[in-house]
Amino acid sequence: MTAEDELVSRPDKSADTAVPVHALLAQRWSPRVLDPATTIDDRTFTALFEAARWAPSWGNTQPARFIAARRGEPTFDRIFGVLSRGNKGWAGNAAMLVIGVARKLDDEGEPMPYGEYGLGLAAENLVLQAEAEGLHGHQMAGFDREAARAEFDVPADFEPTVAIAVGALGDLADADEGLRTKETRPRARKSLDEIVFTGSWSTPAF
Repeated sequence: MTAEDELVSRPDKSADTAVPVHALLAQRWSPRVLDPATTIDDRTFTALFEAARWAPSWGNTQPARFIAARRGEPTFDRIFGVLSRGNKGWAGNAAMLVIGVARKLDDEGEPMPYGEYGLGLAAENLVLQAEAEGLHGHQMAGFDREAARAEFDVPADFEPTVAIAVGALGDLADADEGLRTKETRPRARKSLDEIVFTGSWSTPAF
C-alpha cells in the first residue's frame, strides 16, 4: 500500500488547532467506518468504564449509568436493535455498543441537578480512554429512547440519553460512497472568537 492509499483508507482527521493541544483531543473524532475484526479484551473493557466512573459530577452525585456489550454478546444485538436506521448501517461493525443513561431524580424524588451534564462528562471520559487504547468512540443521538427503556427495563427515574459505538478504524475501501464522503470530509469548528468572550458578550477573548 502506498502512502496515498493509506491516507485514503485511514484519513488524517487531526484537529487544526490555534495552538497544540493534547494528542488525545486533537486526534479524537467520530468515525463510522469501523473494523469488523477488532475486539475489546477484558482489561480494555474495564478501563473504558473506569474512566467513565471517575468523571466529575455535581456534588459527586454520579448520575451516569451504562448498558454495554461487546460484539458477539446478546446484549450487543439488543442495543443494535434500538439504533436508528442510519446508525444501523454502520454500527454493527463496532467492537462495543453502549447506551448511556442519566439519572433524572434524586433519592427524594426531586430533579437531579446536572444529570445529563454528568453523563456527558462520563461519556467523554470513556471516549478519550478509547483514544488512549487505540480505539475510537462515536456518540449517537440516533436511537429510540423508549425502545431502549423497555428493552432494558430502565427505571422511570433514569433517562436513556446517548448511544456510543467503540471500535477501531476500518478501511474506507470497504465502505459505500456515502460513508466514504462523510469519513473524508474535513473537520471544522467555530473559531475561538465566536465562542469565547471576555468583559461582555460582544467582546471576543481571541
